[in-house]
Amino acid sequence: MSRKPWDLAFSADAEEVAALRRLMRLHLGLWGLHEVTDEAQLCVSELVSNVITHVGPGTPATLAVSMNGTYLRIEVHDPDTRALPTLVAANTESEGGRGMALVDALADRWGVQLREDRKVTWCELATGLASSTSHVEGPGVKRAEALLGLYTATKLPRDANLGRLSTAVAEEAVIDAITDFLHWLRAHGCDVDEVLDRAQTHFEAELSGSDL
Repeated sequence: MSRKPWDLAFSADAEEVAALRRLMRLHLGLWGLHEVTDEAQLCVSELVSNVITHVGPGTPATLAVSMNGTYLRIEVHDPDTRALPTLVAANTESEGGRGMALVDALADRWGVQLREDRKVTWCELATGLASSTSHVEGPGVKRAEALLGLYTATKLPRDANLGRLSTAVAEEAVIDAITDFLHWLRAHGCDVDEVLDRAQTHFEAELSGSDL
């Protein structure tokens, strides 16, 4: 899976935070990194809020997201090289320091880089990937890949490399496999729509369980 770096210029206003959170969820969904989505959204909120609070509302800023090895890297760029975020011992009576304390708790590492015209506040989250281009391995994914390998072996040329199927080819193979299973269900007198509904319910329940 290709996970190309991306960035977005924005104005550091409270109204922008929700949009940036949605954008982060969308991109991480496309990247197959659902497991770190909640933490990533919270980090974006706190990094942007830090700019709003300590640099000022309306500050031109940039959100940049990339992979650093197997870590998800989130950066927020702003033009003020003097207002440096610091980690303080925030308590129930403290008004400041809570944002970076939350980032420190959520992220595996974070820091600040000073450049000539801006500062970059960044954090990184472990994804559990084997490499930056691999996908998250779960029992269901492994079983599906084993079945897909057997299925595609009967449809692809003998010299095809099953370990390097493109996403498009694999997706078509999955569609063919599901279609064949639906034919099998219909031939055995099963209610195809009911089975699909049960499968969708089972899938969503497993997703909800993994998010707990």
